[in-house]
Amino acid sequence: MKCFALTGISPDVIQELHKGRPRTLELQSAHNVVTLAGLDPGAAVFMTSVDMEDLDPGDTGIIVEIIAISITMKRMMEFTQGYHFEERERMSARIKVRCVGSSIVKSVTHEGIMHPVSVDVVKSACYHAG
Repeated sequence: MKCFALTGISPDVIQELHKGRPRTLELQSAHNVVTLAGLDPGAAVFMTSVDMEDLDPGDTGIIVEIIAISITMKRMMEFTQGYHFEERERMSARIKVRCVGSSIVKSVTHEGIMHPVSVDVVKSACYHAG
């Protein structure tokens, strides 16, 4: 299955999503916002705690379905000395997702910082020795 990847996600967040209940996340990493900018609700996305630069075949994560998505620009004013201030803008994405299952990366395609990371993943099976 080919899909885009959200990388550098906290292991605690992934563990919470793995329990199965939908959760809303706010992502501010530029590469994750770029990835989400072209997606619509219903899309499947691979989510991992591995950093974008380190993502390789064999890395694990989860597949999530996007339930809702909103990308916004936040304007922040930062005052410096005297009457001077700097105006900054930060783009962020809020997504509501639910876990579909665990997965393992088969291959990674990354064309640069302003392009989403694409992965080919397989749904992993969990076996328990009895």
